[in-house]
Order: sequence, then structure tokens, then C-alpha cells
Amino acid sequence: MDRRLTPSNGRVAATSLRRQVKADHFTDGTAQSIGQPVVDLCAAPDGLRDRQLLLGASVTVFENREGWCFVQGTDGYVGYLRSDALLPQATPSHFVGTSATHAYVAEDFKSADIMALPFGARVTVLDERRKFYETNVGFVPKAHLRPLDRPFTDPATVAQMHFGVPYLWGGNATRGIDCSGLVAAGLTACGIACPADSDMQRDGLGAAFTGDYQRGDLLFWKGHVGMMVDADTMIHANAHHMATAYEPIGRAILRIKAHGEGDVIAQRRL
Repeated sequence: MDRRLTPSNGRVAATSLRRQVKADHFTDGTAQSIGQPVVDLCAAPDGLRDRQLLLGASVTVFENREGWCFVQGTDGYVGYLRSDALLPQATPSHFVGTSATHAYVAEDFKSADIMALPFGARVTVLDERRKFYETNVGFVPKAHLRPLDRPFTDPATVAQMHFGVPYLWGGNATRGIDCSGLVAAGLTACGIACPADSDMQRDGLGAAFTGDYQRGDLLFWKGHVGMMVDADTMIHANAHHMATAYEPIGRAILRIKAHGEGDVIAQRRL
């Protein structure tokens, strides 16, 4: 079993895994929500970051032990996050549809800001004012929020909104993002379910194709993924540029191979 997708750590496991894994206790878990703008999901308590979760994301909590919760996100990814990053389950109504925004203490852009919110963070709108929504985390400019029932329609457009975002291994936010995080951001904002890591995306998204590239096509290398914005240009979050950058696809293929990372191993069309 893939440990990234298996909600079991020996002490606890999901009820669905009974008779498949060994654990001291089986549980259905408890639904809770991410209560901070960006939270690291780690491979182990105090361990390395695997991925990130954004404000308002729903998780199932299987264990809360010594300040760390063992959880599974809606994309199936499993890991540990700090207990103080969680709040009771919320029902978000909107998400941040700009590269970033702020939540304020009042409906006034000169008032104190409570927190900075990245693209994709989810909030619950409580009331509508002239230029702001009152939300569960403060007042947010109306122009920066998008209803969850009105997703984007073009993943490549969302990816392009992340141009220049610094590269961050395991990152999923406009504070820092990696290659699979960029793809996940684009698809999730369009209401398309998306696995978290590039190998999962390669196996679980779209259909294989040959011929000319089209906008939105995904190209995979071992451990890397990029998205085409037109027939000749790819956008990808990468450690070469240490940012989300555009790159002519012919040049990218040659550069990546020259750096010892091999050829394109899959092409998927959504």
C-alpha cells in the first residue's frame, strides 16, 4: 500500500482498512477544517513536509497525539499536521480567486489585517457589504472571492496566475509551490479532482495522446510535471528557475534531459 494514501500508522487506522492492516484501534475519524492560511502536511510528527493544506480545507482526523494530528485530506493524501492548525468542521462558501488577499477586522482597507490568504483558501461568507464580504475569518474584499459553485473553467489560466511564485518543495500555495502543487491548484480551482503528487497525477489524470500540444496538456518526467499554455510553451514550477516560469517546450525537454532527469515519460490530455 502507498503510505501517502493509506490512513494507518500502526496505532490507528481507518475503519475501511480493517482486515487489511494491523492497528491497535480502528476509527471512522472526525471531520475538521484547516484553520490557518497554509499548513504543512508532514510525513511524520516534526518530519519533512510532503504537501500543504489551505484554510478551509476539510480533513478527517484519525488521531490527536502529543500536539500532532494524523489526518487524511479530501484528495486522499495522509500525513501529520499540528493540532492547533485545526478547527471544527466548517462549510465554506467561497474561495480566494486572486493570487492573494487579506482578511481585515472591519470593512475598511485601512483597518488592521488579520491574516494573508493565498489563492484557493476557502472561507464562509456570513454577510455581504458594499465592497467586502464578512467571513468567518474577517472582512475580505468582494472582488477577491469566488463562490465555490462558480469554479474557474481553464486550469491553464489558474496556473498562469501563479507565474513568478517561488518554488517550494511540497508547496501548494501562492506563497510557494512545486510542480504537482501547481497542477493541483489549476485543476482544483476548476472543480476537477486532482491527486497530490506528480506520479499520482500521471496515472490518474486525463488520457494519453500523441501529436501537437494543446493548452492544458500535461507533460510528465520522472518526478516532474508541467502544463502547456499553447502549442509551444509550458508553464511549470521548477527548481531550475526556483519559480513558476514559462519555458519553450523544446528547450525544456533538452534542458531537463541534459540535467540527467531523462525524457518525457507521459503526456496526458484532460
